[in-house]
Amino acid sequence: MDRKWIISEQGASSAVDKLSAELGVSGLLANLMVQRGITTFSEAKNFFRPDIGHLHDPFLMKGMNIAVDRISTAIKKNEKILVYGDYDVDGTTAVALMYSFLREQYSNVGYYIPDRYKEGYGVSFEGIDYALGNNFKVIITLDCGIKSADKVKYAHTKGLDVIICDHHYPGDEIPAALAVLDPKQPGCGYPYKDLSGCGVGFKLIQAYSKVHGIPVDTVYHYLDLVAVSIASDIVPITGENRIMAFYGLKRLNESPRMGLKEIIRESEINKSLSIDDIVFKIGPRINAAGRMETGSKAVDLLVSNNPATAIGISREISAFNMERRNVDRSITAEAMRMIAGDKRRLNAKTTVLFNPGWKKGVIGIVASRLIDTYYRPTVILTESNGFATGSARSVQGYDLYQAIEACGSLLENFGGHMFAAGLTLKKEKIQPFMEKFENHVSGTITEEQLVPRISIDMELPFSAINESFYRIVRQFEPFGPCNMAPVFVSRNVFDTGSGRMVGSNGEHLKLDLCHESSGTVILPAIAFGQANHFEHIRSGKPFDICYSIEMNEFRGNKTLQLNIRDIKTQ
Repeated sequence: MDRKWIISEQGASSAVDKLSAELGVSGLLANLMVQRGITTFSEAKNFFRPDIGHLHDPFLMKGMNIAVDRISTAIKKNEKILVYGDYDVDGTTAVALMYSFLREQYSNVGYYIPDRYKEGYGVSFEGIDYALGNNFKVIITLDCGIKSADKVKYAHTKGLDVIICDHHYPGDEIPAALAVLDPKQPGCGYPYKDLSGCGVGFKLIQAYSKVHGIPVDTVYHYLDLVAVSIASDIVPITGENRIMAFYGLKRLNESPRMGLKEIIRESEINKSLSIDDIVFKIGPRINAAGRMETGSKAVDLLVSNNPATAIGISREISAFNMERRNVDRSITAEAMRMIAGDKRRLNAKTTVLFNPGWKKGVIGIVASRLIDTYYRPTVILTESNGFATGSARSVQGYDLYQAIEACGSLLENFGGHMFAAGLTLKKEKIQPFMEKFENHVSGTITEEQLVPRISIDMELPFSAINESFYRIVRQFEPFGPCNMAPVFVSRNVFDTGSGRMVGSNGEHLKLDLCHESSGTVILPAIAFGQANHFEHIRSGKPFDICYSIEMNEFRGNKTLQLNIRDIKTQ
């Protein structure tokens, strides 16, 4: 699939020159900083040296006083507290964080993860009945609850107090919970709006600790879980999230909790952990528990202090992950056949597919995989509890949530954000939904949004690429949304003649590249899934590349390597 290269506007030369002089770095590096809004020495210091002391006061969040007071009262009266969370990574890490923290203060606490297949997303009536049947008096919801007004009302009529900790956009009605902690709710003056669900839970334990004189180091111990949630839930790694991700990664690399340590071992990560390692290796394993069996397994692992238990559950979760891969590949292949065999679907501006036999736990992954081939808003539906339920994914720059909201009259419920959402509808409404969704997207999406884009920071000569340059670029980490790893473009490069196809099916390229403007500089490069360009490259003709820079380690030797994102031939 052809991709459009979008080269970012370069920073104002005056700002770049000033920052370059103040920091003693090259203009190229100063430009990268200015592009990220860093224009002064002070801003650079805050960016490159995140200070945990700069975390916001948790009591700036609406409802925090009430939440802390209720938890304090419950503990004083020895009332049972139920920690309730979603079955994905953000939800399970949030439950593990809250449960583990409360257990350090108090023993009368339990946790509950809804069954993805029987109960669905968010707060369920079954979960509330579980709380009632087991004499819980307080429920703390994490990564869910902001759109559960009916369930919260039910809990209240039964004498249960609910504290909501969520980060999703609220609906028209804010649930009448005892306390609602959500920086996105109307009237909340909390300065940072993009916390993960686990991040909101962290603010609650931070506030509780502040009131009760619990040392801050005890609270910071939980930042490994927060970092995993930030990376896996794809929230912006800016502001407070950047600080928590930075220190959470530090803890993950130095002294992770036992459950995470076992996941890291199972993932065979033998280097310093990065956000990408969480996104592609750790997060999928935690998610696999809820996708294939129950998210409670993930929490069991994350709260475990028993080595034998942690090893056993981690191996079980890794097996779930292998099974998940096989299932999602099979469903993806079937979905691709459905599109390829239907001319109307091929030419549509959206993809909406339904198969009652598809496994609910993997359809979100399938939606993402389909976008890799058919770049357009995608909804994958299966059957659950007599309804059609699905996951939706969007393309860059298009607000999927608004498109689904425009079809709200056909839906039983829905929730999510700009790029991902979940929805439930009656099976007889599937066809009307397909038509309305297609019509709305067709009328609101631009042709440009239907072309995949690669955002590029700047053009770079090979002569600028050395270990010193790379070391400073590494200090821009942790990378993620709103602070992605820098991507560069170099034009008219050519292979020295040693280029070859690699991989089990020869689908990748291993190259040694020269750049016509950089003399004798030769840089090794890897291009995954781009063997279709090999004949042009082997001919000796020049071509353009966009790439990131990484350190490749092989047999103890470390060398700089270009990771080529895309190739354009003349």
